[in-house]
Amino acid sequence: MEKPKVLVAMSGGVDSSVAALFLKNRGFQVIGAFMKNWSDTKNQLTGECSWKDDRKVAMNIASKLGIPLITLDFEKQYRKHVVNPMFSFYSKGITPNPDVDCNNKVKFPFLWKAAKKLGADFIATGHYIRKDKNGKKLLRAKDERKDQSYFLYRLTPEDLGHSLFPIGH
Repeated sequence: MEKPKVLVAMSGGVDSSVAALFLKNRGFQVIGAFMKNWSDTKNQLTGECSWKDDRKVAMNIASKLGIPLITLDFEKQYRKHVVNPMFSFYSKGITPNPDVDCNNKVKFPFLWKAAKKLGADFIATGHYIRKDKNGKKLLRAKDERKDQSYFLYRLTPEDLGHSLFPIGH
């Protein structure tokens, strides 16, 4: 029987790296996915785009975990669905929440689209949240101090159904 396949969003940070490790240890076929969403910021020392530094860290972690890492370029989608509306809201005196917009308009839909192309059964992130027993309702993380449900409150039951959050417990 083939192991279930999961595409894990890996930023190079601790949370997403631990999520990938947990899923690998639980017997999933894990593929790491670094998402390039923004390239306008440069590293002050090297002059390179900052996302390249983050990707190098993610590549190193994926190598240590023995999993492949792909890079997904969502910069156009991020600019269209998050950055442009953010500036529009600010110009109208409205304070947007770009993290919420990124999650429900870019990260989860486009990551799932990429996962399906790879034949993956699930996507996963390092968010601190849980789901109910049916897997369709968002719950706060067990550790209330780390809860991130407020960033994901716009996800649909369908989104939650194919998403895993291995560090929320």
